Amino acid sequence: MVENHSIYQELSKIIAEDNILVDEYIKNHTYTQLGGAADFFVTPASVAEVQEIVRFANQAQVPFTLLGNGSNLIVRDGGIRGIVMSPKRFTAVRRDGNKLIAESGARIIDVSERALEEKLSGLEFACGIPGTVGGALYMNAGAYGGEVKDCLDKAVVVNQAGEVQTLDATKLDLGYRTSNIPEKGYIVLEAHFALQPGNTDEIKAEMDNLTFKRESKQPLEYPSCGSVFKRPPGYFAGKLIQDSDLQGKGIGGAEVSTKHAGFIVNRNNATASDYIAVIEMVQQTVKEKFGVELEREVRIIGDELESN
Repeated sequence: MVENHSIYQELSKIIAEDNILVDEYIKNHTYTQLGGAADFFVTPASVAEVQEIVRFANQAQVPFTLLGNGSNLIVRDGGIRGIVMSPKRFTAVRRDGNKLIAESGARIIDVSERALEEKLSGLEFACGIPGTVGGALYMNAGAYGGEVKDCLDKAVVVNQAGEVQTLDATKLDLGYRTSNIPEKGYIVLEAHFALQPGNTDEIKAEMDNLTFKRESKQPLEYPSCGSVFKRPPGYFAGKLIQDSDLQGKGIGGAEVSTKHAGFIVNRNNATASDYIAVIEMVQQTVKEKFGVELEREVRIIGDELESN
């Protein structure tokens, strides 16, 4: 393993030193406000820089993690070793005919708003999803009957060799909250959304309706990772949790939302350990009460915090 000083020296040859943060707490960059420190948190400003960082990490065998805004992710309190790359400088969205081409660091909410401005229909379902475009592809994000799979035409990625590839959406194996992006080690650069010309008033009415549903039912006043569990066949996760009398139950600063049982909220400076403990408590209780195993939708990565 290359020593940290050597890693910093190599990274500073690739990107500006202002774009390299050392021992940076991930909780400063995640929607959930959870996560320990990354050895190196980098924010490249060009595709060429992304390619070079990937090549360096591979050649030097430095652990590498891509992080969007962490809206469907829990980073453990011990943080992440090696290089964490953020696409926060890649936020452009442009129109090409009836397509919107969005860079990976753009929020999918903002892309849906741009679709409204352009009188394009097909992204209404995404108007309240807090993740980035890259994260939305990673997990085939969806809500209220729509998902990325429905409107994605192609994606531009950097592969593990540091090469840029353009892939048809069919090559990403998009399924229920899943894709082959993690397995293939792709870094999404752009998503091409194929949309349809629509009526502004009708598009806005649908987005307003979904926003009302979301705001009235979801605990948006607290940080969270959204819907924690996948829908188990034949059931609704939130209903099972509610019927298990778990709403309001918590550990440390994390608790099951009293507004929507499918959400666990960071109510009071929760640690990742608090959050994970609540997830496990919910899974165990639901299994004991109903015999149903709840599968996490949220990902958990990073190291445990070492005890002194």
